[in-house]
Amino acid sequence: MSLCVFSDGNFQTEVINSNQVVLVDFWAPWCGPCKTIEPTIESIAMEKAGVIKVGKLNVDDNPLTASKYGILSIPTMIIFKGGKQIEVIHGAQPKEVIESLIENALYE
Repeated sequence: MSLCVFSDGNFQTEVINSNQVVLVDFWAPWCGPCKTIEPTIESIAMEKAGVIKVGKLNVDDNPLTASKYGILSIPTMIIFKGGKQIEVIHGAQPKEVIESLIENALYE
């Protein structure tokens, strides 16, 4: 599985210090739309393995990171590049929308 699990403990190392573009899916187990988008996130993780890093952060288990990035509704995805937040995607968006934002991040 090419999907990473991010946490308050590893976020700095895995996301902020990464030399790759990173897509972080902020989610919770009780969130219906989060479950809806999960296959899309997994598909992107497999297709883009080695190009970008894709992972999930459970907001219930990792409140510090969720709070730091102002996550008020889930699912919310944030694309990071060079340790900086460059794109925020709210809600369960179609795969094409997420992929086009990833492409923009890669070639920006």
